Amino acid sequence: MSWTRPLLLTCLVLSAITLFHGADTAAVSDKKAADPQGALRKIFMPEADASSFFKRRSRRAVKTQDEINAEQRQRLAADERRREYHEEQRNEFESYAEEEHDEQDERTREKTEQWREFHYDGLDPSYEYNRHTV
Repeated sequence: MSWTRPLLLTCLVLSAITLFHGADTAAVSDKKAADPQGALRKIFMPEADASSFFKRRSRRAVKTQDEINAEQRQRLAADERRREYHEEQRNEFESYAEEEHDEQDERTREKTEQWREFHYDGLDPSYEYNRHTV
């Protein structure tokens, strides 16, 4: 009695799998099945073509003009990115330095004003400048 239930369940699962497997293959049209093969054909090439490709293009082979142009475009794009990065860094530093300079000027001006207030003697110009030495 204990082995009949698992056996029955296994048979039921196997029959359901075969039913659904047949339904899936019938539901897919031939056009859909042909498209992935076409896409794969565009990506992959036969072995003979691949080996001839590497034989044609050895390490010392001359590059085609398209390859040279593509490499030059990559170099130019990398140079442009590097130039933009350095320009941005320079602008950030310049604004930082200008801010620091302005803050230092402000602190100096405040200290000078405080010194003048502290040492003011009520005369304009102050007494020291009006002092006559004999």
